[in-house]
Amino acid sequence: MPGPAAVSQNGPTPRYRRVKEFIVRHIEAGDWRAGDQVPSESVLVKQLKVSRMTVNRALRELTHEGLVVRVQGTGTFVAEKRPIFNLVELRNIAEEIAERGQRHTARVELLQAERATVDLARELGLNPQAGIYHSVLVHMADGIPLQVEDRFVNPAMAPGYLDADFTTQTPNEFLMRSAPATEVEHIVEAAMADARIRKLLKIAASEPCLRLRRRTWAGSQIVSAAVLWYPGHAHRFTTRFSYRADGTSKRSYL
Repeated sequence: MPGPAAVSQNGPTPRYRRVKEFIVRHIEAGDWRAGDQVPSESVLVKQLKVSRMTVNRALRELTHEGLVVRVQGTGTFVAEKRPIFNLVELRNIAEEIAERGQRHTARVELLQAERATVDLARELGLNPQAGIYHSVLVHMADGIPLQVEDRFVNPAMAPGYLDADFTTQTPNEFLMRSAPATEVEHIVEAAMADARIRKLLKIAASEPCLRLRRRTWAGSQIVSAAVLWYPGHAHRFTTRFSYRADGTSKRSYL
C-alpha cells in the first residue's frame, strides 16, 4: 500500500482523523478510484500502527460523509462522487457547480405568465387565479443534466422576471437581487419523476429522484415556490446546525 508506513502518534490532531486524512489523500490523488476496495481494517491497523477502534471510527465517519461504502462481509470501497448540496444555505447552483471545477450551463424550457391554481395560490399566499410567473430550467454540469428547476414566482416581488436571460444568470441570482430572501422552507423527499422530468434529466423510468420543495420569503411576502428535481443515483444533501447556549438553533427555518 503506498504512503507512509504509520500515522504519527504525536500532535494535536486525533489519530482517527489522521487515518481519515491518509485515506482521503489516496482517493484525491487517484491512487484509489471509485469502486476500488480500500485496504481492510486489519491491514490498516498493521500498516498505520493504530488500534482497530481508531481505524473503525475513521471508516465509519468516511462512510457517513459519503467518501466510502462499506459492504458487510465484503469490505470497504471508494464511493462514486456525488455532488453535495447544503440545505441550510440558499446557494446559487451555478456557484456550487463552479466550486467543483465544472462548467454550469442552463437551458430554459419554459418562461411565461400564468394564472394561479387554487393550490399554487395557497402556496404563494395569493388569491386564486392571480397572475404568476412560471419558469422551468435544466441546469447542467459539463453538459450533463444535474437539476430541473420548476419555479413559480409572485410577480409583485420580481418585476422583470419574464425579461431576464436565465442562460446567463440563474433565477436564484435574479430573485436575490429583486427580493433578498429572509426566510426559506425546504422539504426533501424521494420521488419517482414523471415522463417529462425523466426526459429532461435523461434518466430511466426506474430511477428514483430526490425532490426538493423550496419556498422563499422576503419579509412577510412569499417570493417563489419551486420544485427542484435531482437524479437520485448521483446526489445527496447535507446540512449542519449550530446551537446557542440556550440550546436553540441559529437556523430556525429548517
